[in-house]
Amino acid sequence: MAATLMEGRPLAERIRANVAAEVEELGEVGLATVQVGEDEASTIYLRLKHTAAAEVEIGSVDHKLPHTMSEDELLAIVAELNADDAIDGILVQLPLPDHVDEARVIAAVDPVKDVDGFHPFNAGQLYLGRPTHVPATPLGVLALLAEYRIPLDGARAVVVGRSTIVGKPVAHLLLQAHSTVTICHSHTDDLARHTLDADVLVVAAGVPEVVSADMVKSGSAVVDVGINRTEAGLVGDVDPDAAARAAFLTPVPGGVGPMTIAMLLQNTVRAARYRRGLLAFP
Repeated sequence: MAATLMEGRPLAERIRANVAAEVEELGEVGLATVQVGEDEASTIYLRLKHTAAAEVEIGSVDHKLPHTMSEDELLAIVAELNADDAIDGILVQLPLPDHVDEARVIAAVDPVKDVDGFHPFNAGQLYLGRPTHVPATPLGVLALLAEYRIPLDGARAVVVGRSTIVGKPVAHLLLQAHSTVTICHSHTDDLARHTLDADVLVVAAGVPEVVSADMVKSGSAVVDVGINRTEAGLVGDVDPDAAARAAFLTPVPGGVGPMTIAMLLQNTVRAARYRRGLLAFP
């Protein structure tokens, strides 16, 4: 029996509708993005973010800066956005050019406006089990699991990938949902030994079909975060044939992708609530 597909689009549309209602209630909500250089993937992704923001009446401004922009000049722009009362959320698109210290720039963003959830303060809050802003993709993963009523309390959860953008945050969220969590990565010996034990498997390695069908536990829930461009087209980090073994599987595309942008919009509204004192920010 084929797996139930955990489609992201219907849930993402509902979240966007809720965001639009909240924006109407709050009045003006502002999002600023900053891009340094002309990375094609980043440009496409930012266009999607701004289109989505416009659809829910979030005002957005896009700062496109030349690749030659110095780190100090970039930090000055971030400081201006921190001080701009019309801006509720700030998103610095990664990657940044090699001559710019990404960690320094991320740390310069006001934590209240850090809708990416990358600032050390927000990352620390998640680690401590007191999440404030959390990266959008991990939030989307947990929202999808909740939508399809995947049991997490006591479940064995395996995360493949240890990035600060997806792997580590999603592991913390699963841990806070009382799952028993294992994190695997490129140095993990015998990956299949771990994935075959997973009731819930989240794969965010950025490697096409790194998890084959025979590495998936029968009856498990599999979340494929990967979107890889290959000669065969877009493929995930999980072999689609895993649908014959898993009980639930996210499609690629159409699974986690729509959720990421929806949760970014939700984070922007959350930032607006923090800034207006409607939610307490530590």
